[in-house]
Amino acid sequence: MKTIGYQHTRIACYLGYISQAIVNNLAPLLFLTFHRKFNISLSSLALLISLNFGVQLLIDLLAVKYIDRIGYRAAAVMAEIFCALGMLLLGTLPFALSSPFIALVIAIIINAVGGGLLEVIVSPIIEAIPGGRKAASMALLHSFYCWGYVGVVLLSTLYFNLAGIDNWRYLTMLWALLPLGNIFLFLKVPMQPLTGEHERPVPLRTLFTKKMFLVFFLMMICAGASEQAMSQWASFFAEAGLQVSKTMGDILGPCA
Repeated sequence: MKTIGYQHTRIACYLGYISQAIVNNLAPLLFLTFHRKFNISLSSLALLISLNFGVQLLIDLLAVKYIDRIGYRAAAVMAEIFCALGMLLLGTLPFALSSPFIALVIAIIINAVGGGLLEVIVSPIIEAIPGGRKAASMALLHSFYCWGYVGVVLLSTLYFNLAGIDNWRYLTMLWALLPLGNIFLFLKVPMQPLTGEHERPVPLRTLFTKKMFLVFFLMMICAGASEQAMSQWASFFAEAGLQVSKTMGDILGPCA
């Protein structure tokens, strides 16, 4: 049997970023469908985006304090569980609860917890892998979120054309298979601690006293908010505002 090595750790991390791309970007492709099928207002859809961004930001902050206590492997497994569960609930809960909007809120929050954890833990896991070419590995890692985003749009568009947009709920279950499978990979792959045996992570309170950290913190919030706004509204705007087809709206909007 082939030995599981650090190349499998990299693969698990790459798949982790694809999982994050799925939970962040599949639901926005369905915003117009939610608007029409469940009569959810545009302001409520905007709230879903804000919830997703806010919960991920909160998880990022909490993870800084607690991630070393629970361990990166446990956090990675938990993140993928939340991603898989959120996708499954996205396709089932709106049809089970009397309020589809509340169902979507629950699913989006669970997805955001998983996505927020992956945002924090995947890069340090790659950084801790022994060997050189750290910068190249990190650059390749972060490109997988983009490739995952493109894959989500193209494969989902193919599904909508083959199965029909009315069968969108089954697509969420299919996408849940990726984080579900990656759970088992994260359980097996080798990992190294990011900090040395006698090193202690910098306390969060100390970080917030550093001006440069505050500058970068503000930059990340603004960059993340603008990314969310563009990526999660592009499909809706193209289809509803420009009156193009669902296929053209997704490909020319968020995919491009």
